[in-house]
Amino acid sequence: MYSFDYRRADDAQHAVSTLGATPDAKYLGGGQSLLPTMRLRLAQPSALVDVTRIPALRQIAVDPKTVTVGAAVCHADVAEHAQIQRVLPALAQLAGSIGDRQVRALGTLGGSIANDDPAADYPAALLALNATVVTDRRRLGADAFFVGLYETALEPDELIVAVEFPVPERAAYEKFRNPASHFALAGVFVARSADGVRVAVTGAAASVFRAAALETALAANFTPEAARTVTIAADDLNTDMHASAAYRAHLIPVLAARAVAHANG
Repeated sequence: MYSFDYRRADDAQHAVSTLGATPDAKYLGGGQSLLPTMRLRLAQPSALVDVTRIPALRQIAVDPKTVTVGAAVCHADVAEHAQIQRVLPALAQLAGSIGDRQVRALGTLGGSIANDDPAADYPAALLALNATVVTDRRRLGADAFFVGLYETALEPDELIVAVEFPVPERAAYEKFRNPASHFALAGVFVARSADGVRVAVTGAAASVFRAAALETALAANFTPEAARTVTIAADDLNTDMHASAAYRAHLIPVLAARAVAHANG
């Protein structure tokens, strides 16, 4: 590690102004993505602006149509929230599958999606549920938010305040995880609503993406059997020490079928 300034923000406006006035500063949520990169000197911010104690970023609101989660809410709080478990259980289950207990106690929703790690779980939930990212200055739909490898549509000083998740008719998330890190080698979130079916895949490519072929098949027949008939091309998928692109391509329909079975209960 190297020296840096630590600053604690009292509200969103204070956080944004502090970051804007400090060259090379970064927002600090749970630190589960940022701090490891700093230890490896892959990131060297001059200052960290702690946003975890901003009350507006720590709130959860649930109604029959929308689940709103503040950016500084940790994964454990989403997983254990009784109303989320009742209204949108797929989101609670996803949050409970992230990392280990220590990571879930510290890692935050905002930090996860702002980092847009290609193997992170939350981006799949945002994309499949057609969620809206609320920042200090605008509202961004999930389709426009995730841009590429570790890249989002956020401006350098833009602060995520909350995420609004529409409540679907049915939804579920299944992943094949790395046994050590619990990151997804491939993860599939399936959601059916009045507007149709959305299927988001994480862990398999440079960034989370929607699987159009699975969406088409499941819109016609929302069954595990329909998901299994789909073939996913391996051309744009990742090959690494954990799995080949072909293996991930095979996993995606399998996980989608499991998610549909789970969603159908």
